[in-house]
Amino acid sequence: MEHLESRKRDHIELAFKSQTGIPEMDRRFHYEPMLQAHPGQGLQPFTFLGKTHRVPMWVSSMTGGTKMAGTINRNLAMACNEFGMGMGLGSCRIILEDDTYFGDFDMRAIIGDDLPLWANLGIAQIEELVARDKVSAATALVEKLRADGLIIHVNPMQEWFQPEGDILARPPLETIKRFMDRFNHPLIVKEVGQGIGPESLRQLLQMPLQAIEFAAFGGTNFARVELLRDENASRELYEPLSRVGEDAVSMLDDVNDIARNGPTACREVIISGGVKTFLDGYYLIRKSVLPAVYGMASTFLKYAREDYEQLSAYIHSQVKGLEMAYAYLTLRT
Repeated sequence: MEHLESRKRDHIELAFKSQTGIPEMDRRFHYEPMLQAHPGQGLQPFTFLGKTHRVPMWVSSMTGGTKMAGTINRNLAMACNEFGMGMGLGSCRIILEDDTYFGDFDMRAIIGDDLPLWANLGIAQIEELVARDKVSAATALVEKLRADGLIIHVNPMQEWFQPEGDILARPPLETIKRFMDRFNHPLIVKEVGQGIGPESLRQLLQMPLQAIEFAAFGGTNFARVELLRDENASRELYEPLSRVGEDAVSMLDDVNDIARNGPTACREVIISGGVKTFLDGYYLIRKSVLPAVYGMASTFLKYAREDYEQLSAYIHSQVKGLEMAYAYLTLRT
């Protein structure tokens, strides 16, 4: 009785603080409270990238050859194993021809054989491998990591702003096509925080890629990261360009329009960039015409730098939120 009385007293004291106004309402959803019991069986497993997932979340590529990469990657791989989601490694450039830091990326034993693990190289490295007739090095990288395939991150804006950046000699689409002719593993193509415009998406969707990852404007923007690293006057000069891009909602609208108007060779998407909450993710994947999962790179990174228990607790809360969303929310048309 004391517990009940305390709870009711809290309700009274907090009632005025919890008032909501109409502008606060999330207008993306209908709330249907009558149709389901409280969830208790977890989310429905589904197939994505050819493997079974238990949650529709994706660990987007976020670390390269840093001192913290090993800890972060191990924590993220453990979380993938615990919750049933896939993982894209950060740039593997540092281990392409040197095994010194290989252990920081060798996550297959931790994530397990039944979940996706993807290697990652930048478009500049892909262009160089093609030019040098060294595509076999990328093949060896994927096989050594026991990865399911390779993610190519396409980042011309970042490379241009980066003081030590690589200059692209060819259009990325041309490089990717030439690379695919000599590479015998699946490919994912992603951006790094600016997103991808409609014509680039249209052409990518006609290529036999395993998936496209948005890395849309609204999340971590690596062009802006490079500008913040720049100590000279070019930061102020080029800063307006870092504000140009495509957000996840507009990218998804473009992909949906393209998919509705004809068959696509690429049949899956990873929606990332500006996905702040599980409701953002739920909304976007339910809206997608193509099979989709969503990524929250910067938030995962925040917790993955700490002890594993904090990361696990955070993801557990996200899964519980998704369970409620699937039970009681439908999309407004």
